[in-house]
Amino acid sequence: MRKPLVIGDLTAKIPVIQGGMGVGISLSGLAGSVAACGGVGVISTAQIGWREPDFGKRPFEANYRAIEKEIRKAREIAKGGIIGVNIMVATQRYEEYVKTAVKAGVDLIISGAGLPIDLPKYVEGTKTKIAPIVSSLKSLNVICRMWDRKYKKAPDLVVIEGPKAGGHLGFSREELDTFTDESYDKVILSIIEKVKEYGETCSKKIPVVVAGGIYDRAHMDHALSLGADGVQMGTRFVTTKECDAAPEYKEAYLNAQKEDICIVQSPVGMPGRAIKNPFMDRVKTEKCRIEHCYHCIVTCKPAEIPYCITQALVNAAKGRVEDALLFCGSNAYRSHEIETVEEIMEELS
Repeated sequence: MRKPLVIGDLTAKIPVIQGGMGVGISLSGLAGSVAACGGVGVISTAQIGWREPDFGKRPFEANYRAIEKEIRKAREIAKGGIIGVNIMVATQRYEEYVKTAVKAGVDLIISGAGLPIDLPKYVEGTKTKIAPIVSSLKSLNVICRMWDRKYKKAPDLVVIEGPKAGGHLGFSREELDTFTDESYDKVILSIIEKVKEYGETCSKKIPVVVAGGIYDRAHMDHALSLGADGVQMGTRFVTTKECDAAPEYKEAYLNAQKEDICIVQSPVGMPGRAIKNPFMDRVKTEKCRIEHCYHCIVTCKPAEIPYCITQALVNAAKGRVEDALLFCGSNAYRSHEIETVEEIMEELS
């Protein structure tokens, strides 16, 4: 039996955090089910309101409303389990997304795609726990020093996201080509050691979870052997009955071969990992007509981008996979059947 993952006054019986996957892949159905099985269920807030009728005209209001709805629905499924949200720092109006989730009573906010320097300010005076996502020792040091100096606050949890993760990645293309499993293990060890030092300084146990390429029990065992307190995994949960993605999206994972998984350049300026499909081939040479801006990421330049990432990800969530960006982790090709969340959690327990 695994040691539980303890995050302050929150305890996950199984030390597994389900990664936040947007747009519309990890919502209340998946997050609530993972939490009910003893893990930490995470809702992605990335354009979470895409199904709201006013999303096209009022995307921010639609997203705020959907955050509240999905957290409430996840709670009903979770049976008292832990519910978190993943909010990208690069999100336009980031502060409002955080405050909306806090107001809705979320247990944990996990935040990456940038440095969440002011996150402590937005949760001050609440019970909501906060966890930065880091990919390097440098980013950890910057966040911890700034949080201490500005807010006298240490992380409640640290997520180390490695180069095998899905979706947007916190590395340059050159770094992605350079890292080996062994070399990144050294990065993980250095971050874990520094987190331990920060925890001792502030008399606080700060758990660390490892993410990126975690697919099965062997991967989890390896992460724990490095000193991690748990793991975060996303890709494995996509091909579950409970996942909120469309059946066609799940089918794309089931049909993917190892050579189909590639690094792409996102139109918002970050490399990402996705499944090759006709859309990916088409946008290499053609510029899609962008008819509407959904105000997603601060780094997006609508006049210059080859396609709208919101529309491409919404198409994926709807199951229009031929016209979609299909984000995935490095092990997506290992998915061969639809599982249940309970089955996966039993394997990992």
